[in-house]
Amino acid sequence: MYCVNCGVKLADTESRCPLCGVRAYHPDLSRTPADPLYPQDAGPHEVDSHGLRIAVSAAFLLAALVCFLCDLQLSGGISWSGYAMGGILIAYSVFVLPGWFKAPNPVILIPCVFLLIHGYLLYISLITDGAWYLSFAFPVAGFVGVLATAVAGLLRYISKGAVYVIAGAVIALGAFMPLMGFLLNLTFFTPSFAFWSLYPGVSLVLAGLTLIFLALCRPARQAVKRNFFI
Repeated sequence: MYCVNCGVKLADTESRCPLCGVRAYHPDLSRTPADPLYPQDAGPHEVDSHGLRIAVSAAFLLAALVCFLCDLQLSGGISWSGYAMGGILIAYSVFVLPGWFKAPNPVILIPCVFLLIHGYLLYISLITDGAWYLSFAFPVAGFVGVLATAVAGLLRYISKGAVYVIAGAVIALGAFMPLMGFLLNLTFFTPSFAFWSLYPGVSLVLAGLTLIFLALCRPARQAVKRNFFI
């Protein structure tokens, strides 16, 4: 006989379909002891995630060590390897570190990542004898970090209104663009106003307002879903 739901062939003794789990029943067939057609204990093989995390962590560590040793051999100290090792550390914290937790909390992880980013930017500023960290990198990275943390917290703890949260974040980022242009001019002594910041700023604000409009207007939302196959 065959499963009435998915059509897979069943043994006469099987009470449920091994593929979809639908109960199998045929009133004209009597059930006699027989071997099932499919193994009863077969299932998807689970990947050893712990071993995979260790292997990936070892790969990141090896990459940082190779950069350090090459720099030490070529220049006799730490020059370019500091940039590489800092980038490797940030990449590890973003892509690998959350996997060590069963239920990573983005409200905690995102500020930790941005603290590393701040440290990396400060390191670059000190190495290059630049004075741009406090006047430019700190406020820009700080704003983006606070905004990302706020969005992650709202999406995590508020069950509804995700579109409004994302739209508000997009509008806030667009409103911040002129200020970022001002900080850029102030830091690098550019005499004129950064008019380029108005283009991404206005575009982001309009994108956020469009998301709010789609969230409020159901016919427009349905038309977008229908036209773009969402």
